[in-house]
Amino acid sequence: MSSSGDAFAWAFRDPAWPGKVLVQGLIVIIPIVGWIAMTGWMMMAFENARAGKNELPPAGFHLERGIGIFLVFFIYGLVLGIPGFILGIVGQITTYHTSSTFNPGTPLVGLAYLSFFVAGLFLRFLEPSLIVNTYHGGFAGGMDVQKVWRLATAHVNASVVAGILIFVSSVIGTLGFFCCIGFIFTIPYENTITAGAAAWFDRQSQAPAPGAPPAA
Repeated sequence: MSSSGDAFAWAFRDPAWPGKVLVQGLIVIIPIVGWIAMTGWMMMAFENARAGKNELPPAGFHLERGIGIFLVFFIYGLVLGIPGFILGIVGQITTYHTSSTFNPGTPLVGLAYLSFFVAGLFLRFLEPSLIVNTYHGGFAGGMDVQKVWRLATAHVNASVVAGILIFVSSVIGTLGFFCCIGFIFTIPYENTITAGAAAWFDRQSQAPAPGAPPAA
């Protein structure tokens, strides 16, 4: 993964990508199990991209590989979403007591939406570091908040670039839901971009700082 932009094209370097993407996309239809399998497939794709292999992992129920990062994403997303939930609930209660109707346009509810958006962006910033730490240390590595934060902030530019790529990939993945069953292609493709972006970030995080003396 020589450049960040390679994340968008990396999946297509595998001649067998259509079949792998299709099968993994069909698996993701299964609630919970399919989602865990997809994150496992993403971690295997990250491993391949990190190793310089232009090959997608075989489609399948990669639950053992996916459960750790799935729980890490879920917990971080849940915690970061707490302020938004609180603002939304307080906004609804306040509105109901004053007008006995729910008004989604109240300032507190608007702040709740803004909070969810900001939390989502912040999670994208952390996501490359979460993937790398979970890859090396499993669930415990991903939940080591200090280590995750240290890696993300030690390479801020790389975190931001990779986070932007992952955000764009999530938009691409969502677009599939507006095209009937298009999501069975866009969701796996989204995860290949995420894997490529994280692999690029991992490479950048291991690069020596400018002006640093060469290793002995």
